Amino acid sequence: MQIPTEVQVRPGTEADLEALTDIYNHYVRETALTFDTAAFTRDERLPWLRSHPEDGPHRLLVALDPGTRVNAPHVLGYATSSPYRPKAAYSTSVEVSVYCAPDAVGRGVGTLLYKELFEALAGEDLHRAYAAIALPNEPSVRLHDAFGFRHVGTYTEVGRKFGRYWDVAWHEKPLLSRTAPQGEPPSAGPRGEPPLSRTAPSASPDPSRSRR
Repeated sequence: MQIPTEVQVRPGTEADLEALTDIYNHYVRETALTFDTAAFTRDERLPWLRSHPEDGPHRLLVALDPGTRVNAPHVLGYATSSPYRPKAAYSTSVEVSVYCAPDAVGRGVGTLLYKELFEALAGEDLHRAYAAIALPNEPSVRLHDAFGFRHVGTYTEVGRKFGRYWDVAWHEKPLLSRTAPQGEPPSAGPRGEPPLSRTAPSASPDPSRSRR
């Protein structure tokens, strides 16, 4: 897989919004890779862009090919890290995704974006990354395997789009944060018994929250 040498990766800006919206809408209209069913306008997509600042745990990176348009680099794709769930204790987990323009699929752009994204996230207080993959999608499974994700569970027929039901596989990646504190082990329960867990296993994301 050959990555074009001229591709540049940088944080997304409002100047990219039209191209980013076009890319996402392609997957909304043509695929079940996202469970959105109605295309977005540029203005409807603006809050999403603004929720991914240039720094912090929730990032938006875009890949640009400056050789395709005069004075207007072509957006080849983008990758994001977003909140996994809104409750405070989940703040050290993110959900990641990558979308490539149709003419950039298979060129290594997704690999480049994930490489840059995980390097950027290494400086944040993060512990886990999760990816939800609507099945079948073997290229996405291979991409996440290459970055150290492992399959932790599958929701069967969790979403309906194009008149049929789709399964979603969840994949998990440990993040080696350079800033995370070293936590204290949980105290033992009564009479030395193991402490009770108040969180669900990582293989069981909340089925009430549709992220695809």
